[in-house]
Amino acid sequence: MMADDVDVRENVVVVNFQDEGKAYEALTSVKELDSQGQLGLRAAAVVERHEDGSVVVKDEIGDNGLEGTATGGVLGLLVGILGGPLGVLIGGATGLLIGSLFDMEDSDQSESVLSEISQAIHAGHMALLAEVKEQSHEALDSAMSRMGGEVLRRSVADVEGEISAAEQAQRAAKKQARKELREHRQAERTAQVNAKVGELKAKLHTRHTVTTPSA
Repeated sequence: MMADDVDVRENVVVVNFQDEGKAYEALTSVKELDSQGQLGLRAAAVVERHEDGSVVVKDEIGDNGLEGTATGGVLGLLVGILGGPLGVLIGGATGLLIGSLFDMEDSDQSESVLSEISQAIHAGHMALLAEVKEQSHEALDSAMSRMGGEVLRRSVADVEGEISAAEQAQRAAKKQARKELREHRQAERTAQVNAKVGELKAKLHTRHTVTTPSA
């Protein structure tokens, strides 16, 4: 059990592995570190990013030790964002100006936590995602280093803040998309009506020309 009177920080960590087996080994390792009191494990998951950018959960644990509970909290929201359309843009090679989504100043210079996490989960690779409480980075970093993994660590507060902003951005994007679709359909209907009216006018004009006697 971790002491309550020391500086404990809540972080989301992501560790990328080329070797699939190492990711599962890393999941076991963070459980052991939790049981030894070297960190507090809230939830963890082994995830895989496919070549199309989607992210799927391969294995998971929650803070009560039961399987299948990790994706109900911050990690679940994170996987949902990273594996969705916005996550594909965030993690893309060209990248999306996340600053513009989150209404940050100087977006060219701003760093996005979600972008960093997304880019740390490489296509075709397995990664460990975990939400932990840490007094020190040493225990987790050392364990992951022995398996060939490098830890990216960001505060839970920062991750939650950007998840909220990303969800708002997604809702706004969907709303705008629906608006543009309605406008497009309305324009199509208007064009079709105008075309029909034009056809009728042309037919009426032709009939009038044919039936009118010569002077």
